[in-house]
Amino acid sequence: MNGHNLLGEFLQARRARVRPGDVGISAYGRRRVAGLRRDELARLAGVSVQYLTRLEQGVDRHPSRQVLDALANALGLDSDAVAYLRALAEPSPVGPRAGGGHAEVQHLLDAWGGTPAYVRDRRFDVLMANKAAMMLAPMYHPGRNLVRDMFLDPAARVLFPDWPQIAEQTVAALRATADPRDRRTAALVAELRSDADFRGLLARHDVRPTRDEIKRFHHPEVGPLTLRRQTLVIGGDADQTIIVYHAEPGSRSADALTRLL
Repeated sequence: MNGHNLLGEFLQARRARVRPGDVGISAYGRRRVAGLRRDELARLAGVSVQYLTRLEQGVDRHPSRQVLDALANALGLDSDAVAYLRALAEPSPVGPRAGGGHAEVQHLLDAWGGTPAYVRDRRFDVLMANKAAMMLAPMYHPGRNLVRDMFLDPAARVLFPDWPQIAEQTVAALRATADPRDRRTAALVAELRSDADFRGLLARHDVRPTRDEIKRFHHPEVGPLTLRRQTLVIGGDADQTIIVYHAEPGSRSADALTRLL
Protein backbone atom coordinates (compact mmCIF):
# COMPACT_ATOMS: atom_id res chain seq x y z
CA MET A 1 0.00 0.00 0.00
CA ASN A 2 2.65 2.47 -1.02
CA GLY A 3 0.80 3.84 -4.05
CA HIS A 4 3.07 2.16 -6.63
CA ASN A 5 2.29 -0.99 -8.61
CA LEU A 6 -0.44 -2.04 -6.20
CA LEU A 7 -2.01 -4.55 -8.58
CA GLY A 8 1.31 -6.22 -9.35
CA GLU A 9 2.32 -6.46 -5.70
CA PHE A 10 -1.01 -8.02 -4.80
CA LEU A 11 -0.79 -10.62 -7.58
CA GLN A 12 2.76 -11.57 -6.63
CA ALA A 13 1.96 -11.86 -2.94
CA ARG A 14 -1.13 -13.99 -3.47
CA ARG A 15 0.62 -16.17 -6.05
CA ALA A 16 3.31 -16.93 -3.46
CA ARG A 17 0.64 -18.21 -1.05
CA VAL A 18 -0.90 -20.83 -3.35
CA ARG A 19 0.50 -24.31 -2.86
CA PRO A 20 0.88 -26.14 -6.19
CA GLY A 21 -0.79 -29.27 -4.85
CA ASP A 22 -3.92 -27.31 -3.96
CA VAL A 23 -4.50 -26.43 -7.62
CA GLY A 24 -3.61 -29.82 -9.08
CA ILE A 25 0.02 -29.09 -9.95
CA SER A 26 2.53 -31.80 -9.08
CA ALA A 27 5.69 -30.37 -7.55
CA TYR A 28 8.85 -32.44 -7.89
CA GLY A 29 12.21 -31.64 -6.37
CA ARG A 30 13.25 -28.31 -5.00
CA ARG A 31 11.30 -25.27 -6.20
CA ARG A 32 12.95 -21.88 -6.55
CA VAL A 33 9.86 -19.90 -5.60
CA ALA A 34 7.28 -20.05 -2.85
CA GLY A 35 3.83 -20.91 -4.11
CA LEU A 36 3.07 -20.89 -7.81
CA ARG A 37 5.54 -19.97 -10.51
CA ARG A 38 4.46 -17.21 -12.85
CA ASP A 39 4.05 -19.61 -15.76
CA GLU A 40 1.86 -21.89 -13.61
CA LEU A 41 -0.50 -19.08 -12.68
CA ALA A 42 -0.61 -17.89 -16.29
CA ARG A 43 -1.58 -21.39 -17.43
CA LEU A 44 -4.29 -21.73 -14.77
CA ALA A 45 -5.74 -18.32 -15.62
CA GLY A 46 -5.53 -18.80 -19.38
CA VAL A 47 -3.30 -15.79 -20.04
CA SER A 48 0.17 -15.56 -21.51
CA VAL A 49 3.24 -15.48 -19.28
CA GLN A 50 4.27 -12.26 -21.02
CA TYR A 51 0.98 -10.59 -20.13
CA LEU A 52 1.09 -11.76 -16.52
CA THR A 53 4.65 -10.45 -16.30
CA ARG A 54 3.45 -7.05 -17.50
CA LEU A 55 0.72 -7.06 -14.85
CA GLU A 56 3.06 -8.02 -12.02
CA GLN A 57 5.69 -5.49 -13.08
CA GLY A 58 3.15 -2.68 -13.34
CA VAL A 59 3.52 -2.17 -17.08
CA ASP A 60 -0.17 -2.94 -17.60
CA ARG A 61 -2.37 -1.84 -14.68
CA HIS A 62 -5.90 -2.04 -16.09
CA PRO A 63 -6.72 -5.59 -17.22
CA SER A 64 -10.24 -6.51 -18.28
CA ARG A 65 -12.83 -7.88 -15.88
CA GLN A 66 -12.52 -11.27 -17.59
CA VAL A 67 -8.77 -11.41 -16.94
CA LEU A 68 -9.22 -10.31 -13.33
CA ASP A 69 -11.88 -12.95 -12.70
CA ALA A 70 -9.69 -15.64 -14.27
CA LEU A 71 -6.75 -14.65 -12.07
CA ALA A 72 -8.96 -14.48 -8.99
CA ASN A 73 -10.32 -17.96 -9.68
CA ALA A 74 -6.83 -19.37 -10.23
CA LEU A 75 -5.60 -17.80 -7.00
CA GLY A 76 -8.61 -19.01 -5.02
CA LEU A 77 -9.52 -15.51 -3.82
CA ASP A 78 -12.59 -15.02 -1.67
CA SER A 79 -15.22 -12.36 -2.42
CA ASP A 80 -13.47 -9.66 -0.35
CA ALA A 81 -10.15 -10.20 -2.12
CA VAL A 82 -11.88 -10.28 -5.52
CA ALA A 83 -13.52 -6.92 -4.81
CA TYR A 84 -10.15 -5.50 -3.78
CA LEU A 85 -8.46 -6.88 -6.91
CA ARG A 86 -11.09 -5.28 -9.12
CA ALA A 87 -10.74 -1.95 -7.30
CA LEU A 88 -6.98 -1.96 -7.90
CA ALA A 89 -7.59 -2.20 -11.64
CA GLU A 90 -9.98 0.76 -11.72
CA PRO A 91 -8.36 3.66 -13.60
CA SER A 92 -9.96 6.38 -11.48
CA PRO A 93 -10.61 5.15 -7.93
CA VAL A 94 -12.64 7.31 -5.62
CA GLY A 95 -10.47 8.25 -2.67
CA PRO A 96 -11.70 8.95 0.84
CA ARG A 97 -13.03 12.44 1.40
CA ALA A 98 -11.57 14.72 4.01
CA GLY A 99 -12.65 13.75 7.49
CA GLY A 100 -15.53 15.69 8.92
CA GLY A 101 -18.66 15.14 10.91
CA HIS A 102 -22.38 15.56 10.82
CA ALA A 103 -23.96 17.22 13.85
CA GLU A 104 -26.93 14.87 13.73
CA VAL A 105 -24.63 11.83 13.86
CA GLN A 106 -22.84 13.21 16.92
CA HIS A 107 -26.23 13.75 18.56
CA LEU A 108 -27.07 10.13 17.83
CA LEU A 109 -23.82 8.93 19.41
CA ASP A 110 -24.45 11.05 22.49
CA ALA A 111 -27.98 9.64 22.79
CA TRP A 112 -26.45 6.20 23.20
CA GLY A 113 -25.13 7.26 26.59
CA GLY A 114 -24.31 3.81 27.91
CA THR A 115 -23.21 2.33 24.61
CA PRO A 116 -19.68 3.02 23.33
CA ALA A 117 -19.90 4.28 19.74
CA TYR A 118 -17.66 6.23 17.40
CA VAL A 119 -17.35 7.14 13.72
CA ARG A 120 -14.27 6.35 11.63
CA ASP A 121 -13.42 7.01 8.02
CA ARG A 122 -11.87 4.71 5.42
CA ARG A 123 -8.39 5.59 6.68
CA PHE A 124 -9.44 4.55 10.23
CA ASP A 125 -9.24 8.10 11.56
CA VAL A 126 -11.71 8.58 14.42
CA LEU A 127 -13.99 11.48 13.47
CA MET A 128 -16.58 11.46 16.26
CA ALA A 129 -17.19 9.53 19.48
CA ASN A 130 -19.42 9.56 22.53
CA LYS A 131 -18.19 9.66 26.11
CA ALA A 132 -18.67 5.91 26.57
CA ALA A 133 -16.32 5.12 23.68
CA MET A 134 -13.67 7.52 24.96
CA MET A 135 -13.91 5.96 28.42
CA LEU A 136 -13.53 2.50 26.89
CA ALA A 137 -10.21 3.33 25.20
CA PRO A 138 -8.09 6.43 24.46
CA MET A 139 -7.75 5.27 20.85
CA TYR A 140 -11.45 6.02 20.33
CA HIS A 141 -10.97 9.77 20.87
CA PRO A 142 -11.61 11.95 17.80
CA GLY A 143 -8.36 12.78 16.05
CA ARG A 144 -6.76 9.41 16.77
CA ASN A 145 -5.99 6.81 14.12
CA LEU A 146 -6.97 3.26 15.06
CA VAL A 147 -4.28 1.53 13.01
CA ARG A 148 -1.50 3.75 14.32
CA ASP A 149 -2.58 3.18 17.92
CA MET A 150 -2.98 -0.55 17.38
CA PHE A 151 0.68 -0.93 16.44
CA LEU A 152 2.53 2.03 17.91
CA ASP A 153 0.78 2.46 21.27
CA PRO A 154 2.02 -0.23 23.73
CA ALA A 155 -1.22 0.16 25.72
CA ALA A 156 -3.17 -1.45 22.86
CA ARG A 157 -1.37 -4.76 23.39
CA VAL A 158 -2.59 -4.74 26.98
CA LEU A 159 -6.09 -3.48 26.22
CA PHE A 160 -6.78 -6.31 23.77
CA PRO A 161 -6.06 -9.83 25.13
CA ASP A 162 -6.41 -11.13 21.56
CA TRP A 163 -4.05 -8.50 20.14
CA PRO A 164 -2.40 -10.75 17.48
CA GLN A 165 -5.75 -11.63 15.93
CA ILE A 166 -7.10 -8.08 16.19
CA ALA A 167 -3.93 -6.65 14.68
CA GLU A 168 -4.26 -9.08 11.77
CA GLN A 169 -7.91 -8.09 11.27
CA THR A 170 -7.00 -4.39 11.44
CA VAL A 171 -4.46 -4.57 8.61
CA ALA A 172 -6.78 -6.70 6.48
CA ALA A 173 -9.62 -4.20 7.07
CA LEU A 174 -7.39 -1.23 6.21
CA ARG A 175 -6.44 -2.89 2.93
CA ALA A 176 -10.09 -3.66 2.17
CA THR A 177 -11.38 -0.20 3.06
CA ALA A 178 -8.77 2.48 2.42
CA ASP A 179 -7.64 3.75 -0.96
CA PRO A 180 -3.86 3.21 -0.90
CA ARG A 181 -3.48 5.82 -3.63
CA ASP A 182 -4.65 8.43 -1.16
CA ARG A 183 -1.56 10.35 -0.04
CA ARG A 184 -2.53 10.42 3.64
CA THR A 185 -3.11 6.67 3.60
CA ALA A 186 0.27 6.13 1.95
CA ALA A 187 1.92 8.34 4.59
CA LEU A 188 0.24 6.36 7.37
CA VAL A 189 1.45 3.06 5.93
CA ALA A 190 4.97 4.44 5.50
CA GLU A 191 4.99 5.51 9.15
CA LEU A 192 3.73 2.13 10.37
CA ARG A 193 6.35 0.20 8.42
CA SER A 194 8.67 0.96 11.36
CA ASP A 195 6.78 -1.75 13.27
CA ALA A 196 7.82 -5.33 12.43
CA ASP A 197 4.38 -6.76 13.20
CA PHE A 198 2.72 -4.33 10.82
CA ARG A 199 5.24 -5.03 8.06
CA GLY A 200 4.69 -8.77 8.34
CA LEU A 201 0.91 -8.50 8.25
CA LEU A 202 0.96 -6.00 5.39
CA ALA A 203 3.09 -8.38 3.33
CA ARG A 204 0.38 -11.04 3.58
CA HIS A 205 -1.99 -8.92 1.43
CA ASP A 206 -5.03 -10.20 3.35
CA VAL A 207 -8.32 -8.43 2.60
CA ARG A 208 -11.20 -8.52 5.08
CA PRO A 209 -13.58 -5.64 5.86
CA THR A 210 -14.59 -4.95 9.45
CA ARG A 211 -17.42 -7.26 10.47
CA ASP A 212 -19.76 -7.68 13.40
CA GLU A 213 -18.10 -9.93 15.97
CA ILE A 214 -17.19 -10.42 19.61
CA LYS A 215 -14.24 -8.41 20.91
CA ARG A 216 -12.49 -8.77 24.27
CA PHE A 217 -10.99 -5.90 26.27
CA HIS A 218 -8.95 -5.75 29.46
CA HIS A 219 -9.73 -2.31 30.82
CA PRO A 220 -7.29 -0.90 33.39
CA GLU A 221 -10.14 0.24 35.66
CA VAL A 222 -12.96 -2.32 35.37
CA GLY A 223 -11.07 -5.38 34.13
CA PRO A 224 -12.26 -7.85 31.48
CA LEU A 225 -15.01 -6.88 29.06
CA THR A 226 -16.58 -8.98 26.31
CA LEU A 227 -18.49 -6.77 23.87
CA ARG A 228 -20.16 -7.31 20.54
CA ARG A 229 -19.02 -4.95 17.79
CA GLN A 230 -21.49 -3.84 15.15
CA THR A 231 -20.78 -1.69 12.11
CA LEU A 232 -23.25 0.75 10.60
CA VAL A 233 -22.72 2.70 7.37
CA ILE A 234 -23.89 6.29 7.46
CA GLY A 235 -26.51 6.85 4.77
CA GLY A 236 -25.22 8.96 1.93
CA ASP A 237 -21.60 8.75 3.08
CA ALA A 238 -19.95 5.40 2.42
CA ASP A 239 -16.63 6.83 3.59
CA GLN A 240 -17.78 6.94 7.21
CA THR A 241 -18.75 4.03 9.44
CA ILE A 242 -20.30 3.93 12.91
CA ILE A 243 -18.77 1.33 15.22
CA VAL A 244 -20.91 0.34 18.21
CA TYR A 245 -19.99 -1.90 21.15
CA HIS A 246 -22.60 -3.42 23.43
CA ALA A 247 -22.62 -6.01 26.19
CA GLU A 248 -25.01 -8.88 26.75
CA PRO A 249 -27.75 -7.58 29.08
CA GLY A 250 -27.24 -8.77 32.65
CA SER A 251 -23.72 -9.98 31.97
CA ARG A 252 -20.56 -9.20 33.93
CA SER A 253 -19.45 -7.07 31.03
CA ALA A 254 -22.66 -5.04 31.17
CA ASP A 255 -22.07 -4.41 34.89
CA ALA A 256 -18.43 -3.47 34.24
CA LEU A 257 -19.46 -1.07 31.49
CA THR A 258 -21.93 0.58 33.85
CA ARG A 259 -19.22 1.02 36.47
CA LEU A 260 -16.91 2.50 33.88
CA LEU A 261 -19.44 5.14 32.94
